[in-house]
Amino acid sequence: MDFKQLWLNAQDLWGTLEQHPLLQAGLALTVLLVIALLLGRVARYLILHASRMLGRQPALHWINDFRHNKVFQRLAQMTPSLVIQFGLHLVPELSKTAMTFLGNVALSFTILFLLLSVSALLNALLDIYARTEHARTRSIKGYVQLAKMVLYVFGAIIIVATLIDRSPLLLLSGLGAMSAVILLVYKDTLLSFVASVQLTSNDMLRVGDWIEMPQVGADGDVVDITLHTVKVQNFDKTIVSIPTWRLMSESFKNWRGMQQSGGRRIKRSLFIDASGVRFMRDDEEEKLSQVHLLTDYMSRKKAELKAWNEAQGNVAAMSANRRRMTNIGTFRAYALAYLKSHPEIQPNMTCMVRQMQTTAQGIPLEIYCFTRTTAWADYERIQGDIFDYLLAVLPEFGLSLYQQPSGGDLRSGLLPAVLGAASIPEPQKHLL
Repeated sequence: MDFKQLWLNAQDLWGTLEQHPLLQAGLALTVLLVIALLLGRVARYLILHASRMLGRQPALHWINDFRHNKVFQRLAQMTPSLVIQFGLHLVPELSKTAMTFLGNVALSFTILFLLLSVSALLNALLDIYARTEHARTRSIKGYVQLAKMVLYVFGAIIIVATLIDRSPLLLLSGLGAMSAVILLVYKDTLLSFVASVQLTSNDMLRVGDWIEMPQVGADGDVVDITLHTVKVQNFDKTIVSIPTWRLMSESFKNWRGMQQSGGRRIKRSLFIDASGVRFMRDDEEEKLSQVHLLTDYMSRKKAELKAWNEAQGNVAAMSANRRRMTNIGTFRAYALAYLKSHPEIQPNMTCMVRQMQTTAQGIPLEIYCFTRTTAWADYERIQGDIFDYLLAVLPEFGLSLYQQPSGGDLRSGLLPAVLGAASIPEPQKHLL
């Protein structure tokens, strides 16, 4: 190929185009655009390849976060617009108005990709922060979202000002007159931002906390804290999104204290049938004295009651003047000793068995203690084992649970009585 002849032909063609200024300018702009796109491809390849090579170094692993969030890709996308900005002066026969307009459009694209680069940079920094220890207690996602919102607002103002070739201060001055409208539009955003600051600064909420907020149907773990919402995954795997400001204006229960304490509370009552409560006989006392968990209690209680009765003198001969052990009191002492000897009950926390006020459903004996674990499944297993045993051991003390009569009770008890009464001769029924 004769390159010299090819060059001469190109010069002749260009000289011919000088007679048509618009065609010459259009062709030059097309060549500039093609060159800008090619340089953009080259810059993208070089930047991404270099970042991939650097990301393999252990000390520069954070570059991978920048690459995954497309920080370098956004920066490479600025290359075509930058080339056009600086190459417009080389385009012949281009009017000043066209040069200003095309330059402003190219500058607007440069600002746009710069904003996207900064936004991607914020996302990368958020990912890096999420791997630190502080991320477990302090979430900055709300602050990052607010920063991105402010960035986009001011970026939009600068882009519009660039396109209309006016100062951004002119548009910013107009925002003062629109402040009331802006406050109305961004009311929830401002409330959520203030609430997010208060929740974070007071350490009221963290990702991973178990919270309970019945008014919004939330009962589960916090999976995400953003500027506008807090996402809670309920135990049935449904997701509840709570506006951030509602967590400050309304109450919610955070179970983090329970999880950090190392023990979970058991607070449940056994409803004892009041008709079975009575004084214990001597043979029953001797029998229960052989129970390992009651040996100390029985010997101590017998000595206490004997000393008190002897101090009463002759009046202690009457039953009403003597103190005696009851089956419900002995069972209460047994249940407490059983809890304190249980290997999965926390010994350093409150542990008691107390008698509550009698109700129509019986006498409540409340079991109040804490397990050694806070895991839900283990907690339920321990609680179930404790109450299984206490329910089974009740008859040993002559006690039983209160239970409302069922249809089977009525059929087995009342119906035979009714049928028996029906078989009695009519003259004798008035004796019933």
